[in-house]
Amino acid sequence: MMKRFHLACLGVLLTLPGFACADSSIEYSTSRGGRLYDKWFKEADRPSPKAANPAYPDTGKYKGKKASDWRCKECHGWDYKGRDGIYAKGKHFTGVAGVLGSDAADHMQRILRDANHGYGEAMLDEHDARDLANFLRHGVIDMAPYIDSTSGDPVDADAARGQVYYETVCANCHGLDGKAEDTAPPLGKVARSNPWEVLHKIVNGQPGAEMPSMRAFDMQVSLDLVKYLRTLPAE
Repeated sequence: MMKRFHLACLGVLLTLPGFACADSSIEYSTSRGGRLYDKWFKEADRPSPKAANPAYPDTGKYKGKKASDWRCKECHGWDYKGRDGIYAKGKHFTGVAGVLGSDAADHMQRILRDANHGYGEAMLDEHDARDLANFLRHGVIDMAPYIDSTSGDPVDADAARGQVYYETVCANCHGLDGKAEDTAPPLGKVARSNPWEVLHKIVNGQPGAEMPSMRAFDMQVSLDLVKYLRTLPAE
C-alpha cells in the first residue's frame, strides 16, 4: 500500500513543470565547466594526454609533465588572470593571457577547437566543450575583491561561520582537521598557500570526485569556508 502511494506521488511530481527530464541548468553546466578548467581529463574520465601541449610555451616549467600543460588553469591561472595574476611570476609563469572577461560561449567553443588549442572531440566532446565555454562565459569571476592579493586572506570573511559550514558539509570526507585524505596535502596547507585554488574548487567542485559545488550559494559562504580552512593545521 505504502509503495503504491509513493509511486502515485512520484507520478504526480513528474507531471509538474520543470520536474521531468529537464535539461541541466546553466549553473550545473558552469560548475562542471569549472571542473573541466581545473583538470578536464579527470572530470570527463578520459586518458590524460601523453604528448606535450603544443600551445604551452616551451619555456614553461610544466611542458610535457604528467599532462599538466593541458590543464586550462596551468596557463590561465586559478584567478583566471594568467600573466597578470598570481602566475605573473614563479614556476607556473607562462606569459599567457588570462580568461577574465571571455567572449560569448559559442565563440569560446570555436577557440577550444582551433589549431592553437587543439582540443578535438576525442578530448572534449560537444557536451564538454559547451560546459567549459559556459564556465568561461558565466563562471569566471574577478577574485581581487574577494581575496587580498598580498596576504591571501579572504576579504570580510568569518572563520566561525566557515567552521559551521565545513563541519556540516565537508568534514565527513576531509576530516575535522582537513587531513583525512592520504593522497592530498592538508587543506590548511593548500588554503594558506593558494586560496585562489581553494576558492575555485569550493565554488565548482573537485574534478572526478563527489565533492559538491557551492555555486548555488552566496559567495560569502565560500569565502567563510576559505577563511576557516586557513586556520586548519598545515602539517
